[in-house]
Amino acid sequence: MNRGLLARTTLWLAALVAPACARAPDAPAPAPSLPTPVVATVSAAMEPPSAPSAPAPPSAPVVASAAPLAPEPPLAGLELLPQARAIFRVAACGMAGDIPARFDASVVSRHCEELGHAYDEYRHAWVEVARPFLAALRPKDLPRVVVYPFGGGDLVSALATFPDATELTTISLEPAGDVRPIDTLAADRLAQELAVHRSHLERLFEKAHSRTDNLAKEAKTELPGEVLFALAALVVHGDEPVSLRYFRLQPDGTPSYVTQSDIDAAKTAGDRRALFVNAELRFRRSSDASAPVQVLRHVSFNLDNTHLRADPSLLAYLNARNGHGKVAAMTKAATHLLWNDHFSTIRSWLLDHTDWMVSDSTGVPPRVAGPAGFVQDTFGTFDGPSPFGDPDAADTEDMKKLFASQPFKDLAFRYGYPDSHGHAHLIVTRRR
Repeated sequence: MNRGLLARTTLWLAALVAPACARAPDAPAPAPSLPTPVVATVSAAMEPPSAPSAPAPPSAPVVASAAPLAPEPPLAGLELLPQARAIFRVAACGMAGDIPARFDASVVSRHCEELGHAYDEYRHAWVEVARPFLAALRPKDLPRVVVYPFGGGDLVSALATFPDATELTTISLEPAGDVRPIDTLAADRLAQELAVHRSHLERLFEKAHSRTDNLAKEAKTELPGEVLFALAALVVHGDEPVSLRYFRLQPDGTPSYVTQSDIDAAKTAGDRRALFVNAELRFRRSSDASAPVQVLRHVSFNLDNTHLRADPSLLAYLNARNGHGKVAAMTKAATHLLWNDHFSTIRSWLLDHTDWMVSDSTGVPPRVAGPAGFVQDTFGTFDGPSPFGDPDAADTEDMKKLFASQPFKDLAFRYGYPDSHGHAHLIVTRRR
């Protein structure tokens, strides 16, 4: 990050975080959050340059878990952990993994020094503020399976919101992307490639949400942006990858994992790209082989009604996520798509299957949340929606009335979009 941008970002974040977390008498007091679980460090073939360390997150009270999902089948499909760990080390600047011998270690070192500043600022200004606040809001019996629609590239805030989740599913238009190009990336292309990804990561940390334009640009780089964003989230939270595989969803929602034979049988470049749109990343606490493994599945899918009804695989997959109870959910910076009745199918799924959801104003609008049996608790200030998307005027008025009807509860960090006047706001949608 250049120093001018760094200074401006620091001032902006400081102004954002400066207000004390004063809470109304009816609001719970913040509590520190549970550290995110993630794997034993792979020994490097060469001494790596210094990379930013991921300080251990503060501890939090252990919460009671919902009934676990059925035992997972043995891992299947082509394992691409070596490539994931190389990207983790070189581009995300994690402490595990090796720098390929053909790369200039000094290029990686300079990249990691700059990215490390962005990591440190983000941890201090957002994670360390948001995580204990969210921990105080989460119910003790919260489901540990999380669904995050419109959540591409945002594992970092998903883990701050649900650090003890056993399974997270993010869904967005963006494909996960193929990690294998790290094996063939030309040495003279490394610095330029890292600069592009560093710029997009810095933008993610500055805005505290993924921007669609950044994700679209990341999808066109040689290294996969969606996977890299997830690996960067592991660095922020002190985790490491232990498995990376790709999958396709069968009509009944079952993940079918991509094999080397599938890749060999692909006849065109488009056929090959189609094999790498959905990814399953498993991770756990860094250097702790006894820590529980957590699972992120990213699914590339258009969530409008037309696509969900034409292809039953995603809804079937989601239905299987709550085989032992409801799920937890989140969304933010979703261009108010859940206000739009063209997205009523995924909205109805959330209302039918979610016990507790946290969002900015782009979550479920009050006109459907209340009749479906939900209460909505507001935090921060909402004077109107951000200009992103096409917010409905009636829903806008309903949302303003919802905030006006409740005692003000301060929010010292942004959770997704600000409102029309730049105010931070947050909504908890919970079943009665």
